[in-house]
Amino acid sequence: MTLRFKVVIPARYASTRLPGKPLLNIAGKPMIAHVCARAQQAGAEEVVVATDDERILQTVTDLGIQAVMTRPDHQSGTERIAEVAELCGWAGHEIIVNLQGDEPLIPPEIIKELAAVLNGQQQAGIATLAAKIVDFEEIFNPNAVKVVLNKDGYALYFSRAPIPWDRDGFVKQPKHVSEKMPYYRHIGMYAYTVDFLKRYCQWESSVLETVESLEQLRILWQGEAIRVKVVDKTPAAGVDTAEDLVRVEGLMRLQQ
Repeated sequence: MTLRFKVVIPARYASTRLPGKPLLNIAGKPMIAHVCARAQQAGAEEVVVATDDERILQTVTDLGIQAVMTRPDHQSGTERIAEVAELCGWAGHEIIVNLQGDEPLIPPEIIKELAAVLNGQQQAGIATLAAKIVDFEEIFNPNAVKVVLNKDGYALYFSRAPIPWDRDGFVKQPKHVSEKMPYYRHIGMYAYTVDFLKRYCQWESSVLETVESLEQLRILWQGEAIRVKVVDKTPAAGVDTAEDLVRVEGLMRLQQ
């Protein structure tokens, strides 16, 4: 089966820590240009930037890349992706990868791999990524979201807490993790079908989602399956701060 997918890149101008982030210069180009290039290299048949700012819209259009203005009142990136699918008139079976506009180092093969997970998938309309945790301090870090999988690679639960909880092991040696127990960190990239996005937008937020502050728990609350692809390693972190910008530019210049 031929792999066909689209990439939508949400790109907002407002950012508490780094205003105008998508337009910041990295190695001679605005950051959003690097992200779009990664999506194109992955083989996406369409790449669309979703923004709520005219400056980003103009920059992306000048680069020869499709961009659409979306409403500013969306509560989540998933809702913004759903609006793009509706504006573009995409069919229900189409696969869309949600690629954040601050991920200029994302490997193109990861994007393609995620899209491939939904290709021919019958049980789930959404897929995401995870990587095995090798730094065990991450297990106890609430900023690192953990995911537990069933035997077939579908998510049982996501949490900021250390899951699964090693009841006997942690009592004997707090924060000592047995190498026999695999722990996985969730990587916040998603692929969806358009039909799934339509269903998602009809759901209200759940108690679990609110308490953990994890959007994906709305999906499990509704009884829907989330397919999780385990990759070899977590991709390089994106850009959230001025320090990140310096780090990413240095890494990018090494790759040139």
